[in-house]
Amino acid sequence: MEMQEANQRPEVTPNQTIYINNLNEKVKLDELKKSLNAVFSQFGKIVEVQAFKTLKHKGQAWVVFENADSASSAISKMNEFPFYDKPMRIQFAKTKSDVVAKADGTFVPREKRKRHEEKGGKKKKEQHHDATQMGMPSGYPGLYGAAPPLSQVPYPGGAKPMLPEAPAPPNSILFVQNLPHETAPMILQALFSQYPGFKEVRMVEAKPGIAFVEFADEMQSTVAMHALQGFRIQQNPMLITYAKK
Repeated sequence: MEMQEANQRPEVTPNQTIYINNLNEKVKLDELKKSLNAVFSQFGKIVEVQAFKTLKHKGQAWVVFENADSASSAISKMNEFPFYDKPMRIQFAKTKSDVVAKADGTFVPREKRKRHEEKGGKKKKEQHHDATQMGMPSGYPGLYGAAPPLSQVPYPGGAKPMLPEAPAPPNSILFVQNLPHETAPMILQALFSQYPGFKEVRMVEAKPGIAFVEFADEMQSTVAMHALQGFRIQQNPMLITYAKK
């Protein structure tokens, strides 16, 4: 496997930055960056998310993790995952330092950079790293930790305290719990809209951490529920049941 990957991308070595393309170009830049941060922070601490308005960089983004292990996990779990109705294409970044440095104005051409590093210029990279740290602690489990058993039953096991005592019968509206309180509707829309029959997301302002997602019929809502059950937004795995009517 390693030889095959080396043949495909001989110039790319594992590093802490992933390059994502085939992103939906209609999504606003701020919304896209927030959504990427929410979805990818489950794999480890994110230093920053970079995306640009320029035509040349449309549909692309870079996510800089604190370590390469997090980046590797993100690629293996999220490559080809539908995001805003398009499958993300993800690989290790080829030009991590150039992209990030150009964005923040600290870019130095390669020949000059060598001279700077010889004189102790490595401090610039460390300062950039420290100044932009954000995200969740590393080491969270993978994306689909609880998915296999859930895919074989109509609803999650009744032992979990957050589940209602009497689960609602299958219907077209899903009840989503255990969301981070700052979750924006756009993030849920990006995840659920990839499934046929999606109609809308409704958040409850008075009760952060929950949402209702409506589909055209109960068969379509069931497909989405099983597919996204346990999907992590930041560190929180979504808990999805049918809504009570």
